Amino acid sequence: MSLIEVQNLKKSFGDNEVLKNITFNVEKNDVIAIIGPSGSGKSTMLRSLIHLEEINGGTIKIADEAFVEDGVYKRPEIIKKATSKMGMVFQQFNLFPHLTVKDNLELAPKMAGKKTTISAMTADLLQKVGLLNKEKAYPKSLSGGQQQRVAIARALMMNPEILLFDEPTSALDPELTGEVLKVMKDLAEEHMTMIVVTHEMGFARGVANKVVFMDGGEIVEAGTPDELFGNPQHERTKAFLAKNLK
Repeated sequence: MSLIEVQNLKKSFGDNEVLKNITFNVEKNDVIAIIGPSGSGKSTMLRSLIHLEEINGGTIKIADEAFVEDGVYKRPEIIKKATSKMGMVFQQFNLFPHLTVKDNLELAPKMAGKKTTISAMTADLLQKVGLLNKEKAYPKSLSGGQQQRVAIARALMMNPEILLFDEPTSALDPELTGEVLKVMKDLAEEHMTMIVVTHEMGFARGVANKVVFMDGGEIVEAGTPDELFGNPQHERTKAFLAKNLK
């Protein structure tokens, strides 16, 4: 059973068709890198998986249960159950500026009614991302890389089965990118299932076990890193890689 099954996903903004019959599966422990030029529909596709965008057609199943089928959404409780299996890390961190690091991590579990072990989880996850000493700090006092690592820890607080990353390093200076990618690599080595929209070709090539190339709202080509980087089959893939591999 696939953790995520996507079939014939379609999405339009007015007359602009941004997703065209997107179909793919995600297996447990997969690390899938989604690559492609800006405007190819990568982020829209990712956001649709967690219901931050509503699709116009197609089916999304999470753990074998569809929360949208043939473009028709199920009851809110079914959508919530499905999307609660996923955590999301955004490009712009999206931390609450008026809350400390600790309070940013603990807000969602407390709102969900979890009372036990929250503080212990906070400490464990901040240790994991190398920021245990920043528990009482506010986001404005942190570097971009530190804020993104806090955002990753926050996404892990709800024990998701799947983590979604939407270009998590694109807002960072190059020297801060490495510290975030290291945390993501550590998660991959711990067998966290991840879908990562990224421009970091080194991560896609070295950490992902599957790479998906999107262009023009379509999946043009998909395969292992060796297949896609070493022997791309489509001219659009070849042209993209020629520009982005240095």
